[in-house]
Amino acid sequence: MFKLSEIKELIKLVDETSVHELEIENEGTRLLIRKPGKSEIVTVQAPVAAPVYTATPQTAIPNPQAQSDAGHASVGENKEYASNLHKIVSPMVGTFYSSSSPDTASYVSIGSKVGEKTTVCIIEAMKLMNELEAEVKGEIVEILAENGQLVEYGQPLFLVKPE
Repeated sequence: MFKLSEIKELIKLVDETSVHELEIENEGTRLLIRKPGKSEIVTVQAPVAAPVYTATPQTAIPNPQAQSDAGHASVGENKEYASNLHKIVSPMVGTFYSSSSPDTASYVSIGSKVGEKTTVCIIEAMKLMNELEAEVKGEIVEILAENGQLVEYGQPLFLVKPE
């Protein structure tokens, strides 16, 4: 699987050269970049079982306002506590998945110890599964996104208490 930073670097290299098309295959994933005037990315992956999540009926409908207030109260009351936390943010627009498939455990939960290279979630964008790493050593204090939720670029997903 190609990392987003690798794809960006390849696009930049193609744009800066007279090469009009670049095709790379790595571990069953094929990346094709064409430059017919402006860069265009086309990715084709070998058939891989993508996570399929189904909604389960809830017995009680949560009050979004109460959840919002509760989230702000826990972190907002103690500004010193909140300022010491590291935010892991979404590097792209996509769908947040807490595990690699519906029948496996989440990568991390509240209280999990993480290292810089620990995978904390998957962000799916255009049928491409992108693993997100913690990039900091510490403990997961809060998970701010729900499984299957659409997330925005720069949206905080996790709060980590650095070691």
